[in-house]
Amino acid sequence: MKYVSDSIKKIDSDALLKGKGVYTDDLAPKDALCIKVVRSPHAFAKITSIDDRQTRRVPGVEMVLTHQDLQRIPFTRAGQCYPELSPYDKFILDEYVRHVGDDVAIIVAENQRAAEIGAKRLKVTYEVLEPVLDYRKAEGHRTLVHPEKENFIPVDFVGYHREKNLACEIGFEVGEIDEVLETSEVVITKSYESQAQAQAMMETQRAYSYEDTYGRLVVVSSTQIPFHVRRTLARALDMPMGKIRVIKPRIGGGFGSKQSIHGEFYPALITKLTGKPSKILYSRKEVFSGTTSRHKMGFDITLGATKEGKILGIEMKALSDTGAYGEHANTTVGAAGKKVLTLYNKVKACSFKGKAVYTNNLPGGALRGFGVTQGTFALESAVNELAEKLQMDPVKLREINMIQKGETTPIYNIITKGSGSDPIYMDSCELEACVQRGKEIFAWEDRRRRIAKEKEALREKGKARGVGMAIAQQGSGLPNIDMAGATIKLNDDGFFTLLVGATDIGTGSDTILSQIAAEALDVSVEQINIHASDTDVSPFDSGAYASSTTYTSGNAVIEACKNMEALIREYGAKVLEENTEDVSFEGGRIFSNRGKEISLEAFSKKITYSMIHQQLTATGSFVPKKAAPPFMAGFAEVEVDLDTGKTDLLDFVGAVDCGTAINPTLARVQAEGGIVQGMGMALYEEVKVNAKGKLKSNSFMEYKIPTRKDVHNIQVELIEGHDDTGPYGAKSIGEVVVNTVPPAIMEAIYQATGARIRTLPATPEKVWRAMEKKKQENNKTGE
Repeated sequence: MKYVSDSIKKIDSDALLKGKGVYTDDLAPKDALCIKVVRSPHAFAKITSIDDRQTRRVPGVEMVLTHQDLQRIPFTRAGQCYPELSPYDKFILDEYVRHVGDDVAIIVAENQRAAEIGAKRLKVTYEVLEPVLDYRKAEGHRTLVHPEKENFIPVDFVGYHREKNLACEIGFEVGEIDEVLETSEVVITKSYESQAQAQAMMETQRAYSYEDTYGRLVVVSSTQIPFHVRRTLARALDMPMGKIRVIKPRIGGGFGSKQSIHGEFYPALITKLTGKPSKILYSRKEVFSGTTSRHKMGFDITLGATKEGKILGIEMKALSDTGAYGEHANTTVGAAGKKVLTLYNKVKACSFKGKAVYTNNLPGGALRGFGVTQGTFALESAVNELAEKLQMDPVKLREINMIQKGETTPIYNIITKGSGSDPIYMDSCELEACVQRGKEIFAWEDRRRRIAKEKEALREKGKARGVGMAIAQQGSGLPNIDMAGATIKLNDDGFFTLLVGATDIGTGSDTILSQIAAEALDVSVEQINIHASDTDVSPFDSGAYASSTTYTSGNAVIEACKNMEALIREYGAKVLEENTEDVSFEGGRIFSNRGKEISLEAFSKKITYSMIHQQLTATGSFVPKKAAPPFMAGFAEVEVDLDTGKTDLLDFVGAVDCGTAINPTLARVQAEGGIVQGMGMALYEEVKVNAKGKLKSNSFMEYKIPTRKDVHNIQVELIEGHDDTGPYGAKSIGEVVVNTVPPAIMEAIYQATGARIRTLPATPEKVWRAMEKKKQENNKTGE
């Protein structure tokens, strides 16, 4: 292959290095009205009155909108294919506010300062209600987070019970789990909890809108899901979808935050009402308090095994805090079981039961890993604890039990829509190779011996070191749900315009899709001009989520290019006066079997200007039909300060099976970024609220994410693999790389200190307290 597996530079890297990257706000009209949202100071309250007289007196303020001014239409902010699995439980503005930071009113002004002053002067009177903040007490709580009856969900199989504060309930099982656990020789039951985590992308939510020449509403947004934005805006604003156009410019990161629709409603509404351009820019504080975070989840896990280490049964019970709104509630808690239990396919029985409950906390949303991260932390931590109980090497325990190449599990049929009953074999699974290669690079056994040898010397310095490992999988798009389209157009100088609905959120997907197109057409990457994405121009694409872009959109690009090649051969035959079957297209030239040939440049000029007069355009679509999961093995070494509990991740080895790496450098960058994000989840990051539901951390001064100084050594090994259903054998990589980090680090902390951390993150205080507790226990037992 010429262009696949080639680490070419990102096609936009030079522009970014020169500071020429243009983002949403750089493009907004200079005369756009500025919008500021007034946000709730209360976790749960009913708005009894709003006095806007002082606000309207602020010079420059043009409009104040409250819930009394708007049509009451429920919708979901979740960017999902239709019908969504999320309840329609949100209104643009409502008389109830359900979390600190919820939307109260909209202030519109000539400039940002006037809008902000106007927002501060708005007098709002609330009837403060008792909030429910503890997700473990939310189900059946006397506080009903959504008392309104207009809410509904467009599907009927997700266990939505508004009157019980239940956003969803999901479950599946294989075999007789109770019987298997009762007869297992070794049984452990443990509980784990992973925290709410912020996406912490560079560019905050922002959008602007205007009316075009034909009176249509144009919304430009930093979004991962332009087509879902168009559909949801049409519902929320009660407009025909055909009257709305959504454009995605360059995006400064998303990590799932922009898979929900947040700011787009406001400028779209104001432009619809006034005919004037308008814009909204979320401050960092608004991102923390007014958008979403990773769902906080608690797990109770029971494992049954033989004394020799064969895992016989796994029971997982999950409870997710979806916060004030139910967007992505079902899909995240479901993924915590569906894409985690498949790792251990040799069990006789397994069971998963999950619920997501409404609370008056910040809403949960999509974040890299999308529930799988939470589930992997819990199950992999439990497997590490089982290895400890069995006095077995955790690597060996996994080698005995994990899914391997060519194997299957009935869970794949349960979780794959429309899969039927035929077994779904993991023919491209390289998990065994990931574990083996990761173990070699990490020098797992030698390192453990070295750490044991250095133990006393380190303790004299007040330090302790330990190692841990974990395995994980993810998905590559959503089978029989997600869909991508691509259109390619031959231009009159022999270059191509590739139109995709896929959304590059900084991952380099525009580069990767260009490489795929170049490979498919056997032309240079420089002959491919990619354009994404504009709902008026681009073919449909579900969006940048579920690790789908390379796999799903990449396959659509190949399909479009195949169709383009057929057109080139068909019209090449006319130009060369040959039969189509005697004509081939290769290396940018069109050949006939009888020796005639013409360059693509000359051909395109001829069919455009002097012969035939035909525009060649081809479209391809793709819907995944089966699971094509990537796999990973992660190995961590930590050093813990025994006086403070501070933990440093000294070394992390990630061996990743992403099938064919279309661009190995970009794949490694994805892996390194995911590992660092997992490190933040393991050690630092947590969206915390006080007893009244107010955020304790709403800026990067209080919310710590890993910096370059925190990152020591990260090694990424891309395992050679090939999935026959992927574009040139590729699978996804964007999300699987975050999943192994927290459980591997928690096990390493335990091996270093004897202190077991089952609730993330492992902050210095938490580790120190766990070590002190362990000391007290040892003192009692005389150890």
